[in-house]
Amino acid sequence: MEFLGVLAISTIAAFVLRRPIKAAPWAFYGLAVLLVTALFAGGAGLLGTAWKPLILLLQRCMLPLALFTVVMYIGVFPKDSRVGRWLRPIRAELSIIACILALGHMCLYISPYLSRALAGAMEAPMAASFAISIVLFALLLVLGVTSFDAVKRHMPASLWKNVQRFAYLFFGLIYAHLLFMIAPAALHGGKQAALSVVIYSMVFVGYAVARVARWQIDAAREGAAHAESPVGDFEDDAPAMA
Repeated sequence: MEFLGVLAISTIAAFVLRRPIKAAPWAFYGLAVLLVTALFAGGAGLLGTAWKPLILLLQRCMLPLALFTVVMYIGVFPKDSRVGRWLRPIRAELSIIACILALGHMCLYISPYLSRALAGAMEAPMAASFAISIVLFALLLVLGVTSFDAVKRHMPASLWKNVQRFAYLFFGLIYAHLLFMIAPAALHGGKQAALSVVIYSMVFVGYAVARVARWQIDAAREGAAHAESPVGDFEDDAPAMA
């Protein structure tokens, strides 16, 4: 399946480019904007066939979904693990890049789907998926903006953490959105759609299980630390998005 290939390449790229991303994040934000611009230009017939790879990566949302998956699973690893040490410092930057790319995908589809919704030409699963996408759009804006350091510095720490915890809802709604989009085809015997349901379920359900396990392990460690010291020396785990 294409998603697994894009996910593998995105994961490798995150490791390889972690230092450049941290040193010059705005260069990567600019690249994301350029890719979105190319997507719209290609859709308008301005780039010939050169934009075809963007259909898979952006129009079908494979690349932003892969980056969000990387961001999700970073939180599963201990902070002192190699993955934690290498990728946690760029978690916010990866989130922002994914948000920019996902906004391109959303803006491409929101107008035609809104027209169909207003005309009452949507079947129930697609209507549910569209309703979820509206909520995702709002959450994406909030989480993306608050992932910027300049915004984070002007927010109380407790408020920022509470806002960023909406990332868990965001990830859950992505899974629901995907299921509403592809489950009908899978139920009608579509093998590729059925395989997609299995793969996405493994990714998101696997994340939920691993994240709860990480929370339990960290809570046990923090409890042990408090038992040894009334003050304790463990900070709260970083929220899911940044």
